[in-house]
Amino acid sequence: MSDSITNDFDAVSAAAWKQKIQFDLNGADYNKTLLTQTNEGITIKPFYHGDDFEKLKISTKNTEVNICERIWVSFEKKANKKAVDVLNRGANAIKFTCTKPFDYKLLFLHLLDKKNTFHFEFKFFDANFFLDLSDYLSKETVYYNLDFIGHLAKKGNWIKSQSQDIEQFKNLLAQRPNSNMIGINVAIYQNAGANTVQQVAYALAHANEYLTAFGGEIAPFIQFNLAIGSNYFFEIAKLRALRYLFPLICKEYNIETSAQLFCEPSLRNKTIYDYNVNMLRTTTECMSAILGGAQTIANQPYDHLFLKTNEFGERIARNQLIILKEESYFNKGQHIANDSYYIESITQQIAHKALTLFKEIEKTGGFIKQLKQGTIQRKISENAKKEQEQFDNGSLVLIGSNKYPNPLDTMKNAMELAPFKKKQGHKTVITPINSKRLSENSEQKRINNENE
Repeated sequence: MSDSITNDFDAVSAAAWKQKIQFDLNGADYNKTLLTQTNEGITIKPFYHGDDFEKLKISTKNTEVNICERIWVSFEKKANKKAVDVLNRGANAIKFTCTKPFDYKLLFLHLLDKKNTFHFEFKFFDANFFLDLSDYLSKETVYYNLDFIGHLAKKGNWIKSQSQDIEQFKNLLAQRPNSNMIGINVAIYQNAGANTVQQVAYALAHANEYLTAFGGEIAPFIQFNLAIGSNYFFEIAKLRALRYLFPLICKEYNIETSAQLFCEPSLRNKTIYDYNVNMLRTTTECMSAILGGAQTIANQPYDHLFLKTNEFGERIARNQLIILKEESYFNKGQHIANDSYYIESITQQIAHKALTLFKEIEKTGGFIKQLKQGTIQRKISENAKKEQEQFDNGSLVLIGSNKYPNPLDTMKNAMELAPFKKKQGHKTVITPINSKRLSENSEQKRINNENE
């Protein structure tokens, strides 16, 4: 027997495979029968071959993925105690959500100088507080995720006004030029129904507004915050496409850098009925994030839509990531997707279409202008409507909701939180981009019918 099993078989070209397939189709059209077109116009072929393989040059740092836990800061002592606990139980990153300035010395008690990473989600803007906080955390790895464009997209209003927001960000960045101040909230678009091509294009256009306003030198200090859906290979390809394209955009500013990615599971496909399935969804989504090259991942508790924060749900979410990282050998998994013909093909198609869409946005005046005109909102709404129709007719499946629902499953008396989004009542300068889960309408009907 030869040393290599491949030497025992004759090579078969891509053309020969296609010829054989066409013969077996007995006259049926190859393109109409076996090629699949996705919502974003990506073509899926029945087979992939080395003859057609072209590899993108995507920079990858050989680093382990960070396991992050979200903590809401209402009381500093309570949040600090929780942070110390989760870091001792397997997490190595924390994302604090804050609604007002806080006592940072109390919040970070016993947390510093331990090589952990910290992230923030601020629901307020106070430049002086941010300056003091960054001074205090100057020796730590911190991502502040300030994003006035994301605020505009999500809330429909500027923090103050467009000119004032730009000016206060410019002053802040001038005083802290090498701090990771800016975050790009791409999750807004995914959770509202944007497809993978739109998400990548909008991420680039969103970031380019900051590069244009504040200079290319800020590029290495930008973090992208993304939501990951359950289309396993496409989500891997989405992240790889962003990692490929962002450095290309930065080169136009004479900056060489890589994309910093913070990922969380999507809200769009999560359900309150048969909610244990959410664990399966978040597991594959976290896998996609790792294989796509995310540096940091924060998982969601499977019951967070309808239950208040609880230790069991959070422990399960954290342990999902620990198992993937430590027991499934994903600890350095950013290279695993390399050289996969299928993933590489999807990555190239997403990258090509996203770059084309990005250029169209720039030609028409940029991302902010399209937000003001409602173009971004309309495009997302069109894709969201298409996905909703697919969910309603059963071609887009969520187990336990529109496929194999349990008629005995009741939720009306189990909910501690309201899982349905309420319409905003305040006046806005643009139409906000609102997240909506695919199963919301059907869940509301089921809840209303529970006592009938």
